[in-house]
Amino acid sequence: MKSLEEIATLLTEQRRKLGIEQKDMYMRIGMKQQQYQRIEAGSDVKLSTLLRVLEGLDLELSITPKGRKAHSALQASATQAQGEASKSDQLPDDGDDLGFWFGSEDK
Repeated sequence: MKSLEEIATLLTEQRRKLGIEQKDMYMRIGMKQQQYQRIEAGSDVKLSTLLRVLEGLDLELSITPKGRKAHSALQASATQAQGEASKSDQLPDDGDDLGFWFGSEDK
């Protein structure tokens, strides 16, 4: 997020996605419609207020160093591909060789 306007847009979109009216935020987080309306309009808010709003909209705050988002996505993709490759390299279980190990093969 680079600006208050981006955060406000995200909050508005999430609230609408959840089918919640601005006035319903009072029931979810104890915030009057006018106060919440100012947040969606992009006004500056305290961190504690933002966290309260995020909780009410089923969102969470994540802080990431600049430039790491793309790197993290690439790293996650590589890790997933590596995991899939190692699964395909595994040998199938030989359940029929139990007799050899337990000496019942000759019986």
